[in-house]
Amino acid sequence: MKPSPEVPRPLSSPLRPLLVLSLCAFAIGMAEFVIMGILPDIASNLQVTISDAGLLISGYSLGVAITAPLIMILTGRLPRKTLLLLLMLLFVISNALAVSAQDFSVLMTARILMSLTHGSFFGVATVMAAEMVTADRRAWAISVLVSGSSIANIAGVPFGTWVGHALGWRYTFAAIAVIGAAALAGLFRLLPGNLSTRPAPLKREIGVLGKPEVLLALLVSALCFGGVFLTFTYVAPLLEQLAMFDGRSVSWILVLFGIGVTLGNVTGGRLADWSLRPALIGITAGLAVCLFALTVTLESKIFAVADIFLLGVFSFGILPCLTVLVMSKAKEAPNLATTMNVSAVHISNAVGAWLGGMVIDSRFGLRAVPLFSGGVTLLGLTLIVFMILLETRRRRIRRKKQQAIPVKN
Repeated sequence: MKPSPEVPRPLSSPLRPLLVLSLCAFAIGMAEFVIMGILPDIASNLQVTISDAGLLISGYSLGVAITAPLIMILTGRLPRKTLLLLLMLLFVISNALAVSAQDFSVLMTARILMSLTHGSFFGVATVMAAEMVTADRRAWAISVLVSGSSIANIAGVPFGTWVGHALGWRYTFAAIAVIGAAALAGLFRLLPGNLSTRPAPLKREIGVLGKPEVLLALLVSALCFGGVFLTFTYVAPLLEQLAMFDGRSVSWILVLFGIGVTLGNVTGGRLADWSLRPALIGITAGLAVCLFALTVTLESKIFAVADIFLLGVFSFGILPCLTVLVMSKAKEAPNLATTMNVSAVHISNAVGAWLGGMVIDSRFGLRAVPLFSGGVTLLGLTLIVFMILLETRRRRIRRKKQQAIPVKN
């Protein structure tokens, strides 16, 4: 007789382990986005063009999208705490390599190594965060994890940019390496090693990805975030050329956007725990409205700022909802599916930016970018409604079949 599988038990005090995971997310989020603020310094110091230096951004995103599932497959036999420790160790080493980089090729290598940690870390950490709490608090736990990335945009990126301008871009990566080392120590000390069983067998992890509902959930994530990135990639020219803000004002508006991101992330987690379906529909609808409205609100500085803030609230308010959606559809083996969700978001980032550039170069121009963004998000909302209707229909059919089975006396 085979022993019954061990069911992960929620922790009595999950906050400290969750905060350690959030600190890891802060370091990784800072490393991902701070490069945008110090790109001219890097280009000047390493004597490359801005467009060549921009490969440090696109290379990172592609690295996350492509390598995250492969790393999960190759490390499937490792206990998840061990995997997180190894990923954060690689993260610290890659940032130290960036500090020592004397030419562009070494820095690009360091960025690609950083990207190896991103998708796999968030995929595994998301599942572990959800297992630390009871089922009715999963989205909250995920929102605590993701809040690290949100706070990185508000505080970490401006701080890293300031350090880069004041002391040199290598000191920015040195600061990230120190934060990563502190997070690594916290993981070793506070993350429980016996939280759950080993990851599901590789065959089951891959098999789950073949389920139509899992693929549909991943497509919903890609569409919703594709709509966001289609506009957010070009938020600076939208605010400067259409709303007539200067560059300094745009920086403060982006800080306000980051505050909205943090607020939305926490609120979205609470709403998803309350009721996932209404939260998904309501937040995605709000996101679509914000994007459509931006074509009009850019005519007024006050309304434009309010719209950008709400865009931050709704864009990251949906993230815990989408993560829980993917996990619920892949509950038998969620590790690879949640990692694929991170990849889907990064692919939508790259595709959204490309589509936005096509819209700008077309006869529609810059002003039409939010309109197309809203359309993409509306497709995501349509798929969400379709998924809910399909699931409702399946449950109704299953219930009728159960009722039709005669009861034996």
